[in-house]
Parts: sequence; C-alpha cells; structure tokens
Amino acid sequence: MTVQRKFWPLLLILALLAAAFATGLQRHLSWTALAAHEAVLRRLVATAPVAAAAAYVAAYAVAVTLSIPAGALFTVSGGLLFGTLVGGALAVTGATIGAILLFLAARSALAPLLAARAGPFLERVRPGLQRDGFSYLLALRLIPAVPFWLTNLAPALVGFPLASFAGATFIGIMPAAFVFASLGAGVDTVLAAGLRPDLSLIWSPPVLLPLLGLAALSLLPVAWRHWRPHHG
Repeated sequence: MTVQRKFWPLLLILALLAAAFATGLQRHLSWTALAAHEAVLRRLVATAPVAAAAAYVAAYAVAVTLSIPAGALFTVSGGLLFGTLVGGALAVTGATIGAILLFLAARSALAPLLAARAGPFLERVRPGLQRDGFSYLLALRLIPAVPFWLTNLAPALVGFPLASFAGATFIGIMPAAFVFASLGAGVDTVLAAGLRPDLSLIWSPPVLLPLLGLAALSLLPVAWRHWRPHHG
C-alpha cells in the first residue's frame, strides 16, 4: 500500500471534521433545532428537492463517517421532510455511504486507534465475521441493540471485503430506517408541541420481533453450512 493510499482516509476524516465544525453541524443536530428550522427546511425541499436530497444524504454520510450519534434524528428528519419512502431511501443511502467511508478509514493508518476503540466487541464478533461473513454482518445490522459505528469498524479491522460490507449494510439497515422514516412522516405535530418523538417504537414487539426474525433468517445459511457436514 502506498503512503497516499494509507493516509488518504485519515485526511478525509480530518477534512470532514473541519467542515463539520465550520458549518456547526453538531450544534444543529437536536430535536429542538429540527423543530426550529422545520419550516425553512420544508421550503428548501419544496423549491429545490434534488439539491435538498443531495445535501441531506451528504450530511448524513458525514455524521456516520465521524460516528456522530445522530442516526435516529437524521432518519426521522428524512421522513419528516421527504416522506416515508423517499426519506427512508435517502437515509439508507446516506448511512451506507458514511459507513463505507468509515470502513475505508478503519483499514488505513487509523486502524490501530480504531481497533482500540472497538475493544472487546471486536474480539467477540471476529470469529463470526471471518467465518460467516455476509450473513453474520447482515444479522448484526438488523439487531437494533448493536451500535452502528461498531459494526462499521469491526468488519474493516478483520479484513472483511468491501463489496460484502456495502451490501450487508445497505440491506440490513433498511427495515429500521423505514420504521423511523414512517415515524418522521407524522412527527411534525410532536415537534411543534416542543416534545421529542418516542423512539422507543423500535423496541416495541410489533417492530422488534420482525427485525429479530429477519436477523434469524439471515443466519439460516450459516446454520445450513454448519449442519450439512454433519448430515451430508
């Protein structure tokens, strides 16, 4: 690996950090700020929908790359501004792009630092990621309790293929993204009242059980591979 290839993700992270601080991105990532700027954001979407969608995807990607814990806020905002289907699709796109950028950074000069941050979680998931790859990561993506940033770092640090990472991420985050986007599509009255949306919806049985069911289904190929040698 050349010096440029090794260090460009680090330079990208630094550039994104500088941009985030320069634009005050993190100061605006709150439910209060969303409520205060909702009317302005809606006008932007109405007058320049393509540019607004691109800006939303870019901001979401930056937040994920920098591991800013605002995924739920971004996804709910997507539903609020663009509707359930378009907002959910844009959220999945932005989150996937950000995850890929962080994945690439984790394979670069940042690897030792990020490995230390991943800590014990990395050692727990390393065997599954190395042995069962796509299916294992897809299951992790579908389980809400698993932190998103950890499932971005761990695959990179165990040598996971980029294409498989991108595919499992894109597919695995879809269900929860559309749940939060649908919540956002009707959250304007909640924000107008100065309240925060109830994100515990993701833990309710009608939502959580199907997600866990999908996670279990994604592991069926793993179970089949382990069962077949003993019963072939």
